Amino acid sequence: MNNCLGIINLDENQSRMGELVRYRTLASVPLSARYRIIDFVLSNMANSGIEGIGIFTANKSRSLINHLTNGRPWDLHRKKDGLRVFNFGDYDPNYDDVHNFLDNIEFIEQSKKEYVLISPSYMICNIDYNKVLQYHKKSKNDITIIYKDVDDANKKFLECEVVNIEDNNRVISIGENIGREKNAKINMEMYIMETHLFIKMIHECIKTGIHRKIKSYIASRLNDFKVGAYKFNGYLACINSIKSYFDTNLDILNQDINKELFYNLKPIYTKSQDEPPTQYTDISLVSNSIIANGSYIEGEVKNCIIGRRVVIGKGAKLENCVIMQNSIIGEEAIMDMVIADKGTVVNGNQQIRGTINYPVTIQRNKII
Repeated sequence: MNNCLGIINLDENQSRMGELVRYRTLASVPLSARYRIIDFVLSNMANSGIEGIGIFTANKSRSLINHLTNGRPWDLHRKKDGLRVFNFGDYDPNYDDVHNFLDNIEFIEQSKKEYVLISPSYMICNIDYNKVLQYHKKSKNDITIIYKDVDDANKKFLECEVVNIEDNNRVISIGENIGREKNAKINMEMYIMETHLFIKMIHECIKTGIHRKIKSYIASRLNDFKVGAYKFNGYLACINSIKSYFDTNLDILNQDINKELFYNLKPIYTKSQDEPPTQYTDISLVSNSIIANGSYIEGEVKNCIIGRRVVIGKGAKLENCVIMQNSIIGEEAIMDMVIADKGTVVNGNQQIRGTINYPVTIQRNKII
């Protein structure tokens, strides 16, 4: 796919992410101990052979820029193409992304790529875009949308878009999942089209002033363009709330899901950090958990995601928790259904319990 430009559009609605996006953008929120949310779409694009990727980011991007470095973990540190990051500037991407595309349209035009792939960061999956591009060419679609058939739309993927398609895979309408039906075709918000068409869309949106987002423009022009649908059959999660973030981390503890995401022929890459192996003392007890390097474990850990350089004291009991890097859990502390942001300190003998629907979230650098 070296003839395809990748665009990661960080226009996701972060309103339900709470404390996790107080100091960072959604794309840079840690996931599965050592990764960030954006690692998945970046790795998918890089593994598919896309050599030029532009990230259109919102504000609070320091954490994201620090994580991306020069793109080396994804083999995108190049003189030609490579990784580029564009700040959104004056426009809120939740309501207006076309002006930001217009402000940086030279990047799109000068890429000289025939096709463009547009994707958000919060759709977590491991997908080969080569197959999608082949389908797009064969079907002669103007635009191809990637979707996933799900049977739990009444509980998950809330506020995501859904697509309605005909028997010939033609998209006839796009709406919002309000949780009324179990079965739905979730729009993964990944679009493939020819670059000249994308540029034309940007100019038309600016000229008419009717649409401020590319997604809404496409949804309104389904009768004018041949918009087809490509079905994705793998694991998919959408992180657009505290609940979905918590559920996705626990999903990754499932061996089959973990293997599909991380241990196939197209791995997920991330920024590496030189850390020593985690030390487990003789009195520690760990089961069904993912623990990153550099940690020190004396307590009991079950069904947990533990980030880098985390200390869990003697007698502490953690179950169904997501603990981010540089956190310290004191002796005899008890935690269940908790998300602790980086730098959290929980003093000894504290008890913190949430529920599966309402996990407790501890903000960054908080001392309890």
